[in-house]
This record gives sequence, structure tokens and C-alpha cells, in this order.
Amino acid sequence: MQSVFKAPLALTVLHSVEKGRLSLDETVRFRASDRILPHAYSPLQDEFPGAEVDVPVSRLLSLAVSLSDNVAADILLRLIGGPSVVDRYLRQCGIDGFHIQDDEAALHRDESRQYRNWFEPSGAVHFLRMLNDRPPVTAEHAALLLGWMQGSTRGSQRLGGQLPAGTIVMHKAGTSFTVDGLSAATNDIGLITLPDGRRLAIAVFLTDSKANDGTRDSVIARIARAAYDAAVETERR
Repeated sequence: MQSVFKAPLALTVLHSVEKGRLSLDETVRFRASDRILPHAYSPLQDEFPGAEVDVPVSRLLSLAVSLSDNVAADILLRLIGGPSVVDRYLRQCGIDGFHIQDDEAALHRDESRQYRNWFEPSGAVHFLRMLNDRPPVTAEHAALLLGWMQGSTRGSQRLGGQLPAGTIVMHKAGTSFTVDGLSAATNDIGLITLPDGRRLAIAVFLTDSKANDGTRDSVIARIARAAYDAAVETERR
């Protein structure tokens, strides 16, 4: 699954906000112990290498979803009580085929653990359709999450790579390291806006691929374009 989990994480945090356990405006301490060392992708950690600063929950969510910030995601996990809380909430929402066991820090310590966090493509599509059609949070909070997903620049060449210019894509990508020529995960899930305003839910997961970065991204882009064209053709009939 890799960073795809950050969209379900954000939904879980927004649920906690609505239950009054958190506030989007409250600040959370980015502790030195939250850092993922020697280095993990984290604009937050890059900006504050010494940590020990207070960060609003809303900014942590934006960083985690739009920029795929690993440290911000782990702070949010700490705030809500850990991966099991996300796992349990998605089951409560009726989403099957999702499991998260480890946070980003654990994955950086032991890459083999990434196989313990997974999302079946059908479950990911169910999650996306729920978020679009019948979100379990308020319309305002659902729009916030979709806005962060639309602003996501990480992996933007995947689902959106071959779509017509100007097509709106709200997505969350996930990417593993490539070790000895093997890429454990190259993923992207999202909602693609069709010309008539409907949204196409799509999830593509490439597992244990030996293809290079460009080829993997291109495969996802071609699948997305084929699905888009089929949906547009159906709409014309």
C-alpha cells in the first residue's frame, strides 16, 4: 500500500475531529522522537530538522495527503492512537480488503514490513466511491480531503499522466524504494472527473516490478486513460 494509506488516515482524523476528540486548528508538538532518521521523505522534517515545533492538525493533514509527508503522517497516527485505529475505522465504514499494521518509521527500519500494510484494489475503489457518493464525514470535511488529494503532486504522472489536459484528478499515490532492481510497490488510487461531471473511481497497484520508474508510471497512466476513454464512450451511447 505504501503512502496510499494516508488518504484513509486523513479520513480517520477528520472523523475524530467530528467526534470532538481533535480540532483542525489545534497544534501538535513535532517532537525530536518523531523524526525518521537518517532520512525519510518529509518536507516537515526538512523544514525543521531539529523538530520541537508546534504544527496545526490541518497542516499535518495537508502535508500527509498532498505532499505524502511521512513524518506528518506518523504524527497523525500517534495523535489518534496508532495504525489499528485507522484499520478499525475503515472496517466500521464497511471497507473490506484494507489492513494497516505499521507506521512509516517502522517501514523505514525494516522494508519487509511493507507487505503487512495492504489494500485490495476493489477495497480501494469502494473507499473512493464512499468518499465521493456517501462520505461518512460532513460534506465540508469530505471536500477538504478531496481538495488535498487534488493538490497531490506526488505520482501525478500516474493516473493523470495521459489524460486530456485540464482533467481533474483527486488521487493518492504510494511508492516503495527500489532494491536490487525490484520495486515492491508503485500505486495510485483516485477519482477522475469525466467531461459530464461524473467521477471515475480507479485503483492501480503494481507489486514487485522489475520495470524502471518511467515504465511503471506509464503502465498506470495507460490503464487510467483506457478506463477514462471507456467511460466517456459509454456516456455518449
